[in-house]
Amino acid sequence: MEEMFHKKSEAVRRLVEAAEDAHLKHEFDADLQYEYFNAVLINERDEDGNFLELGKEFILEPNDHFNNLPVNVTLSDVQVPTNMYNKDPAIVNGVFWSESLNKVFVDNFDRDPSLIWQYFGSAKGFFRQYPGIKWEPDENGVIAFDCRNRKWYIQAATSPKDVVILVDVSGSMKGLRLTIAKQTVSSILDTLGDDDFFNIIAYNEELHYVEPCLNGTLVQADRANKEHFREHLDKLFAKGIGMLDIALIEAFNMLSDFNHTGQGSICSQAIMLITDGAVDTYDAIFEKYNWPDRKVRIFTYLIGREAAFADNLKWMACANKGFFTQISTLADVQENVMEYLHVLSRPKVIDQEHDVVWTEAYVDSTLADDQGLVLMTTVAMPVFSKQNETRSKGILLGVVGTDVPVKELLKTIPKYKLGIHGYAFAITNNGYILTHPELRPLYEEVKKRRKPNYSSVDLSEVEWEDRDDVLRNAMVNQKTGKFSMEVKKTVDKGKRVLVMTNDYYYTDIKGTPFSLGVALSRGHGKYFFRGNVTIEEGLNDLEQPDVSLADEWSYCNTDLHPEHRQMTQLKAIQNYLMGKEPLLPCDKELIQEVLFDAVVSAPIEAYWTSLALNKSENSDKGVEVAFLGTRTGLSRVNLFVGPEQLTNQDFLTAGDKENIFNADHFPLWYRRAAEQIPGSFVYSIPFSTETANKSNVVTASTAIQLLDDRKSPVVAAVGIQMKLEFFQRKFWTASRQCTSLDGRCSISCDDENINCYLIDNNGFILVSEDYTQTGNFFGEVEGAVMNKLLIMGSFKRITLYDYQAMCKTTKESSDSAHSLLDPYKAFFAAIKWIVTELVLFLVEFNLCNWWHSDLTTKAQRLKQTLEPCDTEYPAFVSERTIKETTGNIDCDDCFKSFVIQQIQNSNLFMVVVSNECDCESVLPITMEPIEIRYNESLKCERLKSHKIRRRPESCHGFHPEENARECGGVLGLSAKPALLVLPLLLAVFSR
Repeated sequence: MEEMFHKKSEAVRRLVEAAEDAHLKHEFDADLQYEYFNAVLINERDEDGNFLELGKEFILEPNDHFNNLPVNVTLSDVQVPTNMYNKDPAIVNGVFWSESLNKVFVDNFDRDPSLIWQYFGSAKGFFRQYPGIKWEPDENGVIAFDCRNRKWYIQAATSPKDVVILVDVSGSMKGLRLTIAKQTVSSILDTLGDDDFFNIIAYNEELHYVEPCLNGTLVQADRANKEHFREHLDKLFAKGIGMLDIALIEAFNMLSDFNHTGQGSICSQAIMLITDGAVDTYDAIFEKYNWPDRKVRIFTYLIGREAAFADNLKWMACANKGFFTQISTLADVQENVMEYLHVLSRPKVIDQEHDVVWTEAYVDSTLADDQGLVLMTTVAMPVFSKQNETRSKGILLGVVGTDVPVKELLKTIPKYKLGIHGYAFAITNNGYILTHPELRPLYEEVKKRRKPNYSSVDLSEVEWEDRDDVLRNAMVNQKTGKFSMEVKKTVDKGKRVLVMTNDYYYTDIKGTPFSLGVALSRGHGKYFFRGNVTIEEGLNDLEQPDVSLADEWSYCNTDLHPEHRQMTQLKAIQNYLMGKEPLLPCDKELIQEVLFDAVVSAPIEAYWTSLALNKSENSDKGVEVAFLGTRTGLSRVNLFVGPEQLTNQDFLTAGDKENIFNADHFPLWYRRAAEQIPGSFVYSIPFSTETANKSNVVTASTAIQLLDDRKSPVVAAVGIQMKLEFFQRKFWTASRQCTSLDGRCSISCDDENINCYLIDNNGFILVSEDYTQTGNFFGEVEGAVMNKLLIMGSFKRITLYDYQAMCKTTKESSDSAHSLLDPYKAFFAAIKWIVTELVLFLVEFNLCNWWHSDLTTKAQRLKQTLEPCDTEYPAFVSERTIKETTGNIDCDDCFKSFVIQQIQNSNLFMVVVSNECDCESVLPITMEPIEIRYNESLKCERLKSHKIRRRPESCHGFHPEENARECGGVLGLSAKPALLVLPLLLAVFSR
């Protein structure tokens, strides 16, 4: 595994060297004319059929390694953000010299064909990507991507930082200025990552913490915390007089105090000042709190067109190693906010420290496959200018990186050695999950959507039984060791629970911020049964049509060479064993075991065939599928009906990931069977994803164990799937059979005074006289009886927690300032403001406030949405030792009697309940999750709590050779590009 990470890092390092050498040889040419491949315009033609400028012909061919996307594996192309000019001299020059990366991109891909995207994100804003691909606008017709806002860019370009944002909310900030200020804050938050800490203070005559709970401290800049603060920005309003001195003193004290706690970044510190003016330079405050060391950088953002106070604000920035910029419109915000990153990157550039950074997991929708979106991590390194005359300026050229699918990490871990319930997982230095079988980044079954906080799910939220964070903290600190605990693992869409004891083994992954863990369930995976067979007989049985292998397991590594990528795992094994591909890297041990499994399980195919031919055994075709799986990922499947006649056509296919071998887990029917008593069958009705479409099949499976007193490994599981109607008919027939001499039953399920049910060990109904109850939880139908069974101990309730849930909430929808935090709406608001200013001849008037009334007042509309939440819910498990139980329930004015009896060699129970007494006073028992609601005090504690994390090893806060004179300038009042299109805008708005 470490070798895999090392290879990706080396590929990035080669890109850095090539980029820096190419820039060193290039001389800037303001008049450079150069046609490059623009990723948005390639292959686009005008009305006359001619290629557009920057849109030359660019050959694109589907490539299976990139999920059959049309790409060009010989060339990269360039994306430029929508708000930037394609032919700006700085961009054209950067694109020109960075073209030399094409050769290295191709060379890297030849060396390591498992590479995915490689790219260079320029500090000027353009993005060079290999292989070349055409970029398509989103539903709004724009491409908002700016590489400088991506976490891989920011992490590589800067060191961790503690930031206090000061926002002027004095009376002069009313109207659009406050809107621009809020958007500026939001853009600053976009540039903060999980290794950064921040707080936001609004000030006038008094200080107003945007989150009052966090008075005097900083909070980690993860996704949830940043969104929390964004929501509170709506509450800011302008009034009174701005007292900047008290705000600066508070910010300096807070940074100093927080630094002494040892909880923050312990690296760079900065104050971001967002205001429309400063009447003083406040040098006395800086002299007391920041000079001579100047450990806190000051970044000042002047809001509005007026430049009267620009000198004071620029002096403050320059005197404290920061940067000054003026933001006149909403369209100016993003580009001006990015300037501070260049300043923070200077020390690292001067040190020439090419720190390797790895990001947390994120969803890459570009390579989405049939199974959903792909989880990625990125390895990135900064690219510096090596020209001697620019050394003190510390010029960052950009960042190079490559993506690594998380599934590549899983391929290095042999799933067959982890046992039936075993799994591997990895976390970041902040304790967030990189990969874990319980990580659920998507929600909604039909149209998959990303959860907003999927990238910051903490290990403690999935391994929640570890209440003291023993496992989490040891892994965060990159220790090597072992930890054990009893766990409750949910299966079957969270409806069922398996209680087991897990042994966790963990260690660090060298050269990365990640730690790897492996969970092994006791009783599984410790012993394996091995046998030897010849290659000839093994291959013969392996090649039978009813045999398949786990697609996501790595029997042979087919990713290393392009000519192998089209091979299935079965074909790769054949070529390897037959000597056609002797150098193909394969797992010899796993192949030997799968050959053995193929030979040993071969006779079952003949047995199934005989059953299919003997029509009397399955005359009504109630049994549709028979299947077998072994611990080496081998599956055998036999259909007793035609594929088109299958009731559940997804079963055992890639579309039903729960029931096949994959990188995370064994099939559900295998895992559940392994927890049953040897020789018994586990029956269940699969839960449909759509509640209106109940499942109409029953699955039965059992584990195959080698019965040995000392060691009894589960070597396989076998089962059938049958029609629910067929299974129910068999049950009703059996229930009417009696052992009395005359063959008549004294009591029968046909009697009107009783209700008969067949339920499984988790309390779900398989058979009921009321067909609509099939698949429901028994407690919802017979609440009084289920409650009595819990009291008597026949069933036990297990409380589970879901810290990745999504809950419905009704929120007030409005077009308030919060909507302006959307960049598109903000841009259109800026256009509207420009037109207003033109009409008013740049004279402030109350009409301007009226014009923006739709942007600052709230329309009372209620909207139901899904938001992340924590939930608690129950699961139920039967007590195996109780074979039969009878009981009576006092229901006020009547008694309800029942009997429950375990059906031998199964996980099923027959329940007979008298129906003469309704017991309506007893509420049904449901499995519906309940949202855990935190009161304000608890919310505050959760916000303030800082779990143990490990800081990045490198820190480049300052450098003595740094040139602090490069600290910004005042924007003139010359015409902006936006103003050049005013005639067109006026025509649009006049319609």
